[in-house]
Amino acid sequence: MKISKCVFPVAGLGTRFLPVTKELAKEMLPLVNRPIISYGVEEAIASGCGEIIMITGRAKRSLENYFDRSFELEELLKARGKMELYEEMIKISNMAEILFIRQREPLGLGHAVLCAEPVCKNEYFAVALPDDVFVNPDEPVLSQLIKVHEKMGGSVIALEEVAPENVSRYGIVKSQFEIEPGLHKIIDMTEKPKLEDAPSNLAIMGRYVLSPTVFEILKDQQAGAGGEIQLTDAIKTLCPREPVWGVVYNGRRFDCGTQKGWLAANVKLAMDDPELKEVILKIVASRS
Repeated sequence: MKISKCVFPVAGLGTRFLPVTKELAKEMLPLVNRPIISYGVEEAIASGCGEIIMITGRAKRSLENYFDRSFELEELLKARGKMELYEEMIKISNMAEILFIRQREPLGLGHAVLCAEPVCKNEYFAVALPDDVFVNPDEPVLSQLIKVHEKMGGSVIALEEVAPENVSRYGIVKSQFEIEPGLHKIIDMTEKPKLEDAPSNLAIMGRYVLSPTVFEILKDQQAGAGGEIQLTDAIKTLCPREPVWGVVYNGRRFDCGTQKGWLAANVKLAMDDPELKEVILKIVASRS
């Protein structure tokens, strides 16, 4: 079955970016001239997902406004003859069918995904964590996962080999075997293990294709690491019941949920633009 729905959990408070996130959704922080959330939504659309479900919280109105029409701005741009910008604003509001669902309590990523059950019930669906921004892949990372699902069936998660000192930051998987380079049959996983307890250095990154069975598991899921309902724990429970595949994705990831990762992504994207590259190089040269 075609994967048509992609869930974006965006209810987090963004405490690492306070005070700016006191009023502005973390997902609206700019990467050059587009917000973080735009990169994930564009990736989902390019992967064939025409229905976007955003699981939001109280302070996320700016997300809804970004994807809505702004008639005053549009008319102003038309009146000033800025038709290219006008067309771009129209494109943003028409890029996909977007549904917003409120997560009333911050109970964790697993609970946020469960909030999407009324929309995604009885069909496989995608999940994209907007903090993970992928740049310059040969094809969208989510598309890489969907292709595996279409070929093999079952659920699929994105994997990345991480350094030993970073193992405790992620969900880490145990692979039963590697079917082909970069494609693993997953039999177990642990959320944020100590290095000595980690089954591998293969970390789960923020892209998933999930079976609807995960909803039934999440309903009975107990709080795990951090006192939250963890999606990793639910997928771990899913492993003995249904196939779960792991794909070491092709592409470069930036963790825009941290200040360092967000800054690195901005520099990378600026260096890809000839005019902005000159600005970066001049600043660096002036400091030498």
